[in-house]
Amino acid sequence: MNKNNERLYQMSWSKIYDLYLMKVTKKDRTKAELDQVICWLTNYDQNTLEKQVNSDVSIKTFFDDPSKINDNAVLITGKICGVQIEEIEDPLMKKIRYLDKLVDELAKGRKMESILRK
Repeated sequence: MNKNNERLYQMSWSKIYDLYLMKVTKKDRTKAELDQVICWLTNYDQNTLEKQVNSDVSIKTFFDDPSKINDNAVLITGKICGVQIEEIEDPLMKKIRYLDKLVDELAKGRKMESILRK
């Protein structure tokens, strides 16, 4: 695992969440929509998501349970940060990039059905 990845994995989930929230609200999307996307990907319920945001867990801890990721996450494809998602080998980085991609799609105004791969 490279050092840059390790630094990212130790970042506070609440700080990452705040950055996602700023990104989507600038584009006239809502916190409720962001939460819906995150809950869809992670299988967290709203209460659990809020506890994670209000605690000081790392992004690694937030994504730690592999059973938490939605089975349809494999339908999330394309490039994020110049990297093809399907080619990411590190499972934790792949989960993070899945979420990055979904948040980008939300900020770009895509329909929720499309974002949630329905």
